[in-house]
Amino acid sequence: MTARIFVVLMSFAILIGMNRSAFADGFSISCEESQVAIKYDGKLVTKYHYRDAEARKPYFWPVIGPTGKSMTRAFPMENVEGEQHDHPHHRGVWFGHQGVGGTDVWLEAASKNLKGEKQQEFLASLGTITHTAFTEISANQDHAVIRSTNDYLDSAGKQLLGDERAMVFQMINGQLVLDFDIALIGEYGDIELQDMKDAGLNVRVPTSMSLTDGKGHILNSAGDRDGDTWSKAADWVDYHGPVDGEHLGVAFLNHPSSFRHPTRWHVRDYGLFTANAFGPKSLHESAESGTFTMKTGDSVFLRHRIIFHEGDSEAAGIANAYKTYAASKR
Repeated sequence: MTARIFVVLMSFAILIGMNRSAFADGFSISCEESQVAIKYDGKLVTKYHYRDAEARKPYFWPVIGPTGKSMTRAFPMENVEGEQHDHPHHRGVWFGHQGVGGTDVWLEAASKNLKGEKQQEFLASLGTITHTAFTEISANQDHAVIRSTNDYLDSAGKQLLGDERAMVFQMINGQLVLDFDIALIGEYGDIELQDMKDAGLNVRVPTSMSLTDGKGHILNSAGDRDGDTWSKAADWVDYHGPVDGEHLGVAFLNHPSSFRHPTRWHVRDYGLFTANAFGPKSLHESAESGTFTMKTGDSVFLRHRIIFHEGDSEAAGIANAYKTYAASKR
């Protein structure tokens, strides 16, 4: 773990040095207590919350799109009139998995309100994705970069799994683009990753954009629409609809080099939007189980691009955007 200690020391140096914005135009980064704020042309784009004890995992919130509108649901971080208040563990943009060696790093303590021993059993099943270090925090006119390491812990604090993340924000053709790459690393012994419906990289879209409570629509790369997109494997999926008087969208792209590409999509009519490469059988009963064991030293790479855009899928050129992304080397 000497390398981890070095990284932690380096992260403190980075944090101290990044307390002021480096650029007046383009991207800039500032570090606050338990948060990293990213701005573009002086305006907030997002905050990376990396030490939220209640959340039990890092997440991005808010995410401000290219027109200045918030592109993810605010609850539970903030109460906004008219928003759905279900699933308090759905926080902006985040990664989670309900079956890491029998430990749940998807749900939170507030996700269930059981009685007596049942609640205690539930709490004992919960783990955390714990930020350990930043390996890079940088920004210039063209992009902002956050690289970090995290440990997956059970309720007793036992280390189960590690990850390394590279999260890069860009403005491309007037669209806010997030490249979110995760390497899951078997650092602490063999670990089973179970076939689960709730697992993967996620976005919770605004309520007004959802199918059930809003006036949104969903389209995937195979031409499936709305409810027919659920559980289907696809190169990309786009969720779009009204947000504060504008028609906006969130497109989620799966890179060809990503684990089990093309991924299945746990995209729900109420606004959950998940790229799930881990739960093929949970999402489609005729599929083979996706449960597998990561051996010590093994790595699994998940590579995705999220585009926050104006208009519907066609107006935003998502099909062409995917071709460009797929051709890029990761």
